[in-house]
Amino acid sequence: MATRKRTNPVTELWMKVPAYLRNRYFVTLVCFTVLMLFFDRHDVGTQFRLNSTVNRLEADLKRYDKLTAEAEAEKLDMEQNRERFARENYYMQQDDEDVFIIVDK
Repeated sequence: MATRKRTNPVTELWMKVPAYLRNRYFVTLVCFTVLMLFFDRHDVGTQFRLNSTVNRLEADLKRYDKLTAEAEAEKLDMEQNRERFARENYYMQQDDEDVFIIVDK
């Protein structure tokens, strides 16, 4: 009786793959790339989120620098002209004066 040699279906499928894709170095490189791009602690999604956070924080820094400069300019103006600052911002008046507040609609 002749027995027929059985082949593994996975082996047959593996042999249909081109030789350069069966190379162990190529398979290792593909696995390493997939691991680093999607499953690593510093994957692509994390890098995009960190980059957007850095951009947002830099924009906040510029905004706060601008607000600081404006506050310092207002402080300098107040120190130089205390009476004018009090009259304009707090509607203070002397005893013999009347203050009229005009509101634009």
